[in-house]
Amino acid sequence: MEKEIQLPKTELNIPEGLELITLGAGCFWCVEAVFQRLIGVVKVVSGFAGGMVKNPTYEAVCTGTTGHAEVIQVYFDPAIISLAELFEIFWAIHNPTTLNKQGSDLGPQYRSVVFYHSAIQGDIAKDLRSQLDDSKLFDRPIVTEITEFSNFYPAENFHQDYYNQNQAQPYCQFVIQPKVNKLKGFFAERLK
Repeated sequence: MEKEIQLPKTELNIPEGLELITLGAGCFWCVEAVFQRLIGVVKVVSGFAGGMVKNPTYEAVCTGTTGHAEVIQVYFDPAIISLAELFEIFWAIHNPTTLNKQGSDLGPQYRSVVFYHSAIQGDIAKDLRSQLDDSKLFDRPIVTEITEFSNFYPAENFHQDYYNQNQAQPYCQFVIQPKVNKLKGFFAERLK
């Protein structure tokens, strides 16, 4: 009989009136830049989630052996933006049909993943994923992992607010900026 792996657990502190969702869609710099721009999103923190290693470094996660995904934690006001709206944007800004890959970023740390914080969040994510698959919007099945939250470790300070601090850097111009432009094109009414 195979023994189930017990992942480390981390505590959450969610301010009253806000909700939290943890999302992975490739490089966290890209996802952070998109979600920071949304009305109703109060705070975004880049980090690592879902792995076996406590307090991992970026270098350790990049090896693909820690079990962690690069993620963002999105603190949002549900009276202003709904979880379903956040998921709509999440699935629009990355390719949820590629396993462990976004663009040229390869490895399990770049997987498409939703770490839900309540059964309701998990149900919404699963229902929306099924609806998207049924709609055949994508030419392949969605492989986004939807799993209960276990742990989150903030990335080093250098990674926080990366796009806003480094817009002239080539990766920002050629990889992140197109995602921000896509957001502006499809979701302009939701931008700050």
